Amino acid sequence: MTDSLLRFRTDEAHDEPAITLDSFLAGQSNATAVRIEAGDDARALIPHLGQLALIEVSFPAFRDGRGYSAARVLREAGYTGELRAAGDVLVDQLPLMRRCGFDSFAPHAPIDEAVLKASFERYDHAYQGAADSIVPVWKLRHG
Repeated sequence: MTDSLLRFRTDEAHDEPAITLDSFLAGQSNATAVRIEAGDDARALIPHLGQLALIEVSFPAFRDGRGYSAARVLREAGYTGELRAAGDVLVDQLPLMRRCGFDSFAPHAPIDEAVLKASFERYDHAYQGAADSIVPVWKLRHG
């Protein structure tokens, strides 16, 4: 793996069942894993971040980018647990997903290790700030 912080799961390897955000907020508050569906407001979890070990964000279609925003909101609010992108996750999306704060992935389709490595090594610099600590190239140039 190109980054020891990246974890990949298969359907058989989901270690903890995540409950829906609605169930969690409705009182099933002893859960430590929550699944956010497309359209759910991740900000509703902010008061509960300390008790969650896993937040799984659903990507129902590769072109649905709402999960990127959810990840960034959660990381910027201080969430330090496992943040998993699950569903229609494609290899070319993984570098940006990682920058937004995802550290775990459960794609529907398997991802070839060589293609994954090439995807993470493709660009030397980032051009915008994100939830990670990478300094954008414009700031490196202009201070």
